[in-house]
Amino acid sequence: MASAPSKSPLTTLDDAVCWERLAAHRVGRLVVSVGSQPDIFPVNYLVEDGQIIVRTAEGTKLAAAIMGGLVAFEIDEFDPDTHSGWSVVVHGTAAETHTLDEVMHDEALDPDPWASGFKGRIIHITPTEVTGRSVGPQAQEQTHGE
Repeated sequence: MASAPSKSPLTTLDDAVCWERLAAHRVGRLVVSVGSQPDIFPVNYLVEDGQIIVRTAEGTKLAAAIMGGLVAFEIDEFDPDTHSGWSVVVHGTAAETHTLDEVMHDEALDPDPWASGFKGRIIHITPTEVTGRSVGPQAQEQTHGE
């Protein structure tokens, strides 16, 4: 019987590593409040100028994000074989693109959704807090860049 890898402590990722991870990935989870319940949506995103940008359609996700204002956003990666992984969580405020200049700028960025259908609305998440954690053999190195 193979023995499980030894347990590793959680390590806090510094700000620079959190932003590197956010910029390097394209799929995350947007958390909003729908009425009195939290809800979570997988989304495609990109990072620009310290913001998370998500293209979406009209509906629950958009309404809850911009009406509630406060959101959370999360990305992660895990390897169950080595019991290692990391996660980055962003807490912040959500707003929709409104001015013509903003819309033209966002169209040029083209945060491309994977799901079919028209996704003509764009949410900008402005972070108030960015945190990350890592666990596993490389956790110590991940706090100082990769």
